[in-house]
Amino acid sequence: MKSEARSLRPSELPVVDVARHRYNESVDSLRDEEFPMLQGSVYLDHAGTTLYPRSLIEEFSKDMISSLLGNPHSASISSQLSSRRIERVRMQVLQFLNANADDFDVLFVANATAGIKLVMDSFGSHDGGFWYGYHKDAHTSLVGVREAAMAGQHCFESDQEVESWLAGQDMAEVKGDAELGLFAYPAQSNMNGRRLPPDWPGKLRQSSCKTNRHLYTLLDAAALVSTSSLDLSDTAQAPDFTVLSFYKIFGFPDLGALVVRKEAGSVLKHRKYFGGGTVEMVTCLKEQWHIRKEKDLHEQLEDGTLPVHSIIALDSAFSVHRRLFGSLEQVSSHTAFLAKRLHDGLIALRHDNGSLVCDLYTDSASSFEDSRTQGPVIAFNLRDKHGDWVSNAEVEKLAAIKNIHLRSGGLCNPGGIGSTLNLEPWELKRNFSAGQRCGNESDIIGGKPTGIIRVSLGAMSTLRDVTTFLEFLSEFFVNDERSALPTSLGMPLATVFHIESLMIYPIKSCGGWKIPSEMSWDIKPEGLVWDREWCLIHQGSRVALSQKRCPKMALLKPSIDLVEGFLRVRYNGPIPPSIPAEIAIPLSEDPSLFYNPTDNTISNTSRVCGDTINSKTYVSSTINNFFSEILGVPCSLARFPASGSGPSTRHAKAHLQPYQRRSHCKKQMPGSFPASQVLPSPDPPPILLSNESPILTVSRSSLNRLNEAIKQSGGKAASAEAFRANVVIAEDPSLSPGIEQPYVEDTWRYMMTIGGSHPNDSSQGVGLKKATYFEMLGSCRRCQMVCVDQSTAEKNEEPFVTLAKTRRFDGKVFFGQHMALARGQGGGGEKKIRAGDTVVGVRMGEEVEEMQKLMECKY
Repeated sequence: MKSEARSLRPSELPVVDVARHRYNESVDSLRDEEFPMLQGSVYLDHAGTTLYPRSLIEEFSKDMISSLLGNPHSASISSQLSSRRIERVRMQVLQFLNANADDFDVLFVANATAGIKLVMDSFGSHDGGFWYGYHKDAHTSLVGVREAAMAGQHCFESDQEVESWLAGQDMAEVKGDAELGLFAYPAQSNMNGRRLPPDWPGKLRQSSCKTNRHLYTLLDAAALVSTSSLDLSDTAQAPDFTVLSFYKIFGFPDLGALVVRKEAGSVLKHRKYFGGGTVEMVTCLKEQWHIRKEKDLHEQLEDGTLPVHSIIALDSAFSVHRRLFGSLEQVSSHTAFLAKRLHDGLIALRHDNGSLVCDLYTDSASSFEDSRTQGPVIAFNLRDKHGDWVSNAEVEKLAAIKNIHLRSGGLCNPGGIGSTLNLEPWELKRNFSAGQRCGNESDIIGGKPTGIIRVSLGAMSTLRDVTTFLEFLSEFFVNDERSALPTSLGMPLATVFHIESLMIYPIKSCGGWKIPSEMSWDIKPEGLVWDREWCLIHQGSRVALSQKRCPKMALLKPSIDLVEGFLRVRYNGPIPPSIPAEIAIPLSEDPSLFYNPTDNTISNTSRVCGDTINSKTYVSSTINNFFSEILGVPCSLARFPASGSGPSTRHAKAHLQPYQRRSHCKKQMPGSFPASQVLPSPDPPPILLSNESPILTVSRSSLNRLNEAIKQSGGKAASAEAFRANVVIAEDPSLSPGIEQPYVEDTWRYMMTIGGSHPNDSSQGVGLKKATYFEMLGSCRRCQMVCVDQSTAEKNEEPFVTLAKTRRFDGKVFFGQHMALARGQGGGGEKKIRAGDTVVGVRMGEEVEEMQKLMECKY
């Protein structure tokens, strides 16, 4: 019996106490005008960077057009104007932080990380090195300083451990005998938004733990000051060094600052390196010495010509931000209101059995009721109704289709992620060995998530953003009943399928070529011949292009000309006048097509789907310009033929999914295939440039069922081409409605194709001796690339949105089946396949004899 629990609709959520936090209603009225880039989008990644308003860009552009600004390292009028403007902005930064110019100096740097590195370089230049302590919630950029701490380092695992250390307790874990030390921590965690105690710098100065040592504090304020003020008016309590990034506050310019407490400035002067503008005199001939500037600290440490225009852009940024949003205190109140609303909405989400949808990661010391302890950042993961984790990659895919911008993964916060998800070092090593990398889809390993989802709010966020995101989660991730397996999966096979069509994709991620129905096509272990043997490689990164970033690739239509021996490519769109309407590429592997006389090589290292391969890159400017001009991306055509070997060999990654293994019969299949014929592959089969397997198959019945669901929601029906399958199988079109077996292919362990049944064939009878066996490798995990219309290159929401509601298993979305030519088949000769061939699915435990009877009844 189902629980009466249900998720609250966004309109039913509790109202936040406006006496504590107040929503800024003026943001609603200004957003369309000031942030036109947000039309139709929900932006929830302000912790990464906030957005710049139209007024800021317009005001800065007017300033640039009307001002003659020179290099400040000169005495010209334009140079002096630049110098004056820079010093004005330097003072504005100090005022922004309520810092007195007598006590603090501002050094302009590229970003907060550059400021951290400057401090590290300076400390590392001291004789004897330095000791380094950092909090577990530190950003990766703070963690990295430990590699330069030659006198020891320690990660504080909790606030209490820091407090005990500051109180002077003898802690054996905190080692280091160097006279110089640095303690660093974030003002706000970039992972979950918790705000750490601001009084630690003052406590450290008074602490007995600094006996016989000079200890300094480094505060990473980048996350905090994006939506909250930082007050440095009390120099006794202020950090010695504070870093921040202005793009997190204003969206533009891309610039950072290191704010130095002048009493601590001398420790930075030991830096060995000196750059242009930081010295009074330098000798190089006969003697080597230099004299540094001594007037101001920033003169000694700002190397080279400053980014003049970016610094001056801050002038406009300060004034526009103040005009649009008021003070940072007002921004803090506005974002705290929204964060509390969103937090309460996430807690209210329930599955139909009453279980929580979201696991929220908040610190016991923080509360969304109190902006002093919590910023407008929420970290969480999703669970299905059975308590299993939902893949964060799937959440991001759906969010992208719905134009919702968020972030997931490790978030550059290794200590926070490790402690929050209880990931031990041995588990992290295992995850790395299992293929987890920054940005890939290996997000659930060993029953634990490897990262989290983060949503963050900014000055221009609105209640509508919060409501839309909650509605998005409710639509796709609550209840999960719609993802149940179709009831037809467990039913006996009632019909025999046939091959409706065959398609190959000669150039990876470009359009497909339909194999003529009267033509039999060779099959090799790597798949159908000529399928995905070529790819387009970015000339800079050497990474293979795909429709995810270059949807126009769908309009590049290759064809195989076996008579003249060419791969021909046309573009179904406007063609620049400088390039031909069609190019013809020889099918032969003539070395002269790839030979590069500059380095006497015919192959280059490329990256395809995360694999490093040795591809053969075409040297013809005609060929490469054709693709580069059409796509607007500097790229080259490359080939990875089946004859490739050595370190460039690739193998299939597909495997049976858990839901498929659950649907199979539990008994083994002795006698299903004689041992002398077909055996399960002991090793993954080879592949060329396909993502996961040699051959991809979809069912027309499954596609019909999917399109029925799409039409019910008013969406555009999907074509078989959207799924980029090699083989489309279909049932007898004369079947009565309701007899079709959508998704029955999920249960197949093998597939047989049987030739000789074509109308024009002279052979009589059908027998298993003409059968070709394929091993089913598992379901195909889908991404938003299926939303690219293969005839127009336009992106749509469907079919991925409906797939996510009807075909999500274990938190992942699947449609279609991977397969490979089964090994050990007898009969000799090349294996072939052809449209019209009969297809029989073989489930776990089924016998060949049973299939033979079925075939005899059919014919």
